[in-house]
Amino acid sequence: MFSEPTRAAPAVRQLRILVVEDNRDVARSQLLLLRALGHQAYLAYDGPAALELAERLTPDVILLDLGIPGLDGWQVAGELRKKHYTKRPLLVAVTGYGGPEDMERSSAAGIDLHLLKPVSPEDLERLLARFGRLLHG
Repeated sequence: MFSEPTRAAPAVRQLRILVVEDNRDVARSQLLLLRALGHQAYLAYDGPAALELAERLTPDVILLDLGIPGLDGWQVAGELRKKHYTKRPLLVAVTGYGGPEDMERSSAAGIDLHLLKPVSPEDLERLLARFGRLLHG
């Protein structure tokens, strides 16, 4: 008797992800989720730390809260887009700011996606899997 082979789950394309979030509980939750999904994840709690870590880590993805201290998320995005990285990170605003003017500011600052909090773990997983496939072929 033969059984049909079981299909393996698709391999996760490991991404290097920088989470920029000033709410430490939310930041830690995102970090744990991302690591559980198989990614390398790092935290920054303010704008200046985000810029320093982005320079050092060259992340594939930056999940960026817009209402952070030091420099806000739009300023961080603008500074990141001025730099000439060999690999441009995907910038994803994860924020409570959802008005049309907020989204226009995000686009003008070079943010690729503007997501409203709370983002479900499933939606985040799908987004990262899609980006991982695009990035790694």
